[in-house]
Amino acid sequence: MTGVTPDALRDDLWKAVADGDEGTALALVRRALSSGADPETLLVDVVAGIQRRIGAAWAADRLSVAQEHAATAINDRVVTLLATPDEGAKPSPRRGRVVVACVEGEWHALPARLVTEVLRLRGWRVGFLGARTPARHLVNHLHRSAADAVLLSSSLPTRLPAAHAAVTACQAVGTPVLAGGAAFGPDGRYARLLGADGWAPGAREAADVLAAGLERPGNAAVRHPVDDLPHLADQEYALVTRARSRLVGQTFADLSERIPAVRRYDDEQRERTAEVLAHTVDFLAAALYVDDTDLFTGFLTWTAEILTARGVPGPSLLPVLASLGEQVHDFPRARRLLDDGALALGDPTGPVTADGSSR
Repeated sequence: MTGVTPDALRDDLWKAVADGDEGTALALVRRALSSGADPETLLVDVVAGIQRRIGAAWAADRLSVAQEHAATAINDRVVTLLATPDEGAKPSPRRGRVVVACVEGEWHALPARLVTEVLRLRGWRVGFLGARTPARHLVNHLHRSAADAVLLSSSLPTRLPAAHAAVTACQAVGTPVLAGGAAFGPDGRYARLLGADGWAPGAREAADVLAAGLERPGNAAVRHPVDDLPHLADQEYALVTRARSRLVGQTFADLSERIPAVRRYDDEQRERTAEVLAHTVDFLAAALYVDDTDLFTGFLTWTAEILTARGVPGPSLLPVLASLGEQVHDFPRARRLLDDGALALGDPTGPVTADGSSR
């Protein structure tokens, strides 16, 4: 990058993005481009880094939800600017055709956009389907596009069951799937578990994997989840998922009955508490789906950090786990996850009762 280093640009751009100053942000990027900056470097080393910083600032309560949305929107506008070719620019060499999509229910589309633009810079013809793409719509598109591969993006582990459905559906029509995004684990463990044909931790790596080639699967009947994940035969994932509303409601009722402060919550506090409970059940279900304790305990420790940054003690999650444990007492895997979660939150005695005391 001529005239300015990626680190310096990232710092200046971060300030503009965090301040909600779209004009300055775009001007900084235009200036970098005019100085000869490489668009791929800007996308991967600058924009992606800023997006991670946005998430970290929200988690530390240095950005409000509204500020986080505004910052992400500006970052998205920067990607659009970088994706717009200069007039008279030479066309990139042609490679193959790929489709990039977020799994159904996944609304974090910026990582998929970054991959899309890096692939285009490398000469791929890319069909970007955006956020929340149902598997059936993805397959219908494949029938029309004859893509060489699908790049499937997901940031939230709670979308892993939907990702599994998309992987098997694409493979059933002979299209290999390259998975990416935080949902699949830092080492891609869940991508392998769900049978994806490849995994990449970032945009550059995804482009390299595609360049090396993915083997096209033969046409086959759609696999059932239990074919890849035999532990699902115990039905715990299905039963917890179906009972989601009841579990959230009963847990809230337990907290209100046994913790007097909860009864004095205002509407906003009640809404935020319900959100935390719903996320807890969703991550419990996702951990049951892939049978991985780390997925659930990782969510709990992250949530405890979020709560602590907002002045709520992390151990306040322990009564939540206790209430859920009482409700799923007949589900051995779910109980194990909840007990491990209590230990991860720092309770040396393991399970607790719904009023927060040790059993």
